[in-house]
Amino acid sequence: MKRNFFTYLPLFLFVSLIVALDQWTKWLVRENIPFGDTWLPEGWDWLMPYARIVHWSNTGAAFGMFQNGNAIFTVLAIIVIIVIFYYYPLVEREDWSLRVAMGMQMAGAAGNLVDRLSRREVTDFISVGTFPVWNVADASITVGVAVLLLGIWLKERAERKASAQSSVSSDQFSVSNDQSETSDSKAS
Repeated sequence: MKRNFFTYLPLFLFVSLIVALDQWTKWLVRENIPFGDTWLPEGWDWLMPYARIVHWSNTGAAFGMFQNGNAIFTVLAIIVIIVIFYYYPLVEREDWSLRVAMGMQMAGAAGNLVDRLSRREVTDFISVGTFPVWNVADASITVGVAVLLLGIWLKERAERKASAQSSVSSDQFSVSNDQSETSDSKAS
């Protein structure tokens, strides 16, 4: 497949939108909430045990796993971005789920990579229940995996349905041929 600017344009636009949202939300948190503090809009205190905005950082992977692995995850993010950049043009245009999943994975990797390169840590701020604190880039990676799995399931389902229909069609053809052979032999 020929690779040019227009091949990558949808990917770049999608990834840029998610990375911009990720970086903007992280900037808002860093500028408005002291490190370690929690925030909720006025009157929403009842939500505090379930969800809140916190200012936290992380030198590991998504959701605070594998702390102090900043160098490793920087390299992994770069590899993910390069691999997606290479394989994106090879994906059929009709395979929307794989294209969206790849875009979300690339955006998540790029969003956290920006933090790792500029701050040596990733800013996290979304806290739900007792789940580890996360950010928009982490969410993009997670939703990208979910979209990929959904796409695989839908594709397999469609293939099974098509296979079942072709099997029914071939059975009907076989039955009609058997009937015509029987009527031909009766006529002789």
